Amino acid sequence: MKKLYISIITALVIFSGSGCKKYLEQAPDQRTQVNSVQKVAELLTSAYPESNYIAFTESASDNTEDKGVNAGDEPRFVVQPYYWEDNDDDSEDTPTHYWNSCYEAIAAANQALEVIENNPDDLGYLPYKGEALLARAYAHFMLVTLFAQTYDPEGSNESPGIPYVLKPETVVSGQYERGTVASVYQQIEKDLLEGLPLLSNNVYNVPKYHFNTAAANAFAARFFLFKKDYANVVKYASAISPGNSFQTIIRPWNTRYNVYTSAEMRTNFTAATEPSTLMLVETASSWARTRSARYGFGQNLVNRLFNTVNVTGARWGHGLYITPDAPHYNLLKWNEYFVRTSPNATIGYPYTMVPVFTADEALMNRAEAYVGLGNYEAALADLNTFASTRITSYNAAAHSVTLAKIATFYNIQDPKEGLIRTILDFKKAEFIQEGLRWFDILRHKIVVTHNVKAVATSTTIELGADDPRRLFQMPVEVELAGIERNPR
Repeated sequence: MKKLYISIITALVIFSGSGCKKYLEQAPDQRTQVNSVQKVAELLTSAYPESNYIAFTESASDNTEDKGVNAGDEPRFVVQPYYWEDNDDDSEDTPTHYWNSCYEAIAAANQALEVIENNPDDLGYLPYKGEALLARAYAHFMLVTLFAQTYDPEGSNESPGIPYVLKPETVVSGQYERGTVASVYQQIEKDLLEGLPLLSNNVYNVPKYHFNTAAANAFAARFFLFKKDYANVVKYASAISPGNSFQTIIRPWNTRYNVYTSAEMRTNFTAATEPSTLMLVETASSWARTRSARYGFGQNLVNRLFNTVNVTGARWGHGLYITPDAPHYNLLKWNEYFVRTSPNATIGYPYTMVPVFTADEALMNRAEAYVGLGNYEAALADLNTFASTRITSYNAAAHSVTLAKIATFYNIQDPKEGLIRTILDFKKAEFIQEGLRWFDILRHKIVVTHNVKAVATSTTIELGADDPRRLFQMPVEVELAGIERNPR
């Protein structure tokens, strides 16, 4: 684990206002400089993980395939999760990089909360207290999801969790305990429910770069889906669109997206102006350029997900692009921002904007919750809303999903099982190259099979439902903080 104390000092230098002052003219503890609502607001821009989980969650999932020995380059951050191998590298797009970035974000949130606690009478801090609590909850949720056993609503959840850090670190090398998955979830829920009512979209110039109310509700819906608290999933997902007008805010694949040029698609998918995007996070990542790797979105997946009729009786209308040639496919969801080290430099760092919460995911999470509550009619309504913006020339009479269609298409007579299968298949195709499939794999204990191609042969490898490699490995440095790494 990185020393969170060092991370705090690094982050807060930005807000010290020291300019060109000599080092000795600065206050010895930069945290004393965060002493106003405005400075807390600025600090909280660092309370989001500026790292990307997509490369390793997508590569580990069943949304990737081996395209063959001559298919392209093999970046390490894609290869190792494809084989479910540990990667102790701390470079961008790796589990270690994401782990460190999450705790750096938590450090910023905790420092903001400490300042707010010391100013209890200043109501101007309240929206930022809400943001800090949500940001802290989110980073811990992502950590416990990726690095610990998946929460089991019917189990004790006494397996090791991740350290839930509640205070700014004041020593260089602190000692931590992992706690349990149950204790981590309890604290996440506490922070989430305390912070959500405090949020105010009016304090932000661009609310989608922060935990605005819609993003917080989407986070709550995702969190409670892991807990199988279906009533709360419906409650919070519905709050995103109080008039239940999801059709107007989910991604318009069969209308506006269908006529975009490739440049327009790259620009708009991750734009803050997209109605479907609820929260954007800037990540240090080269994921946007990972388009011709050997392991990824290839021909078999294209045929299975997009070139075949689905349960609606039609095909998805998503625009598929070949980059640079088959079998490398892309939906042009990502647009790299390259930041040069100086105005005249030819080197720099790639960044990718990631919509970490969308109306599309929230709608599908609500559909699954309706199934859990036995409200199949409402689940079908959400599925049909989803399909209506994705089937080319959509016609409700011809393309509506029904229980009868599901039973026939999947040869599954149990309506609950059939609806869950439909929802998971909808999400598998929709969120290709976004890393979200991994969350469904964890929740539903889906077995993952990867093909492995040699020059003249092809074999398969499997990740079972209880395989310990479903937990990404913690950085080796955590042992210095007294934390035991995940078993292998």
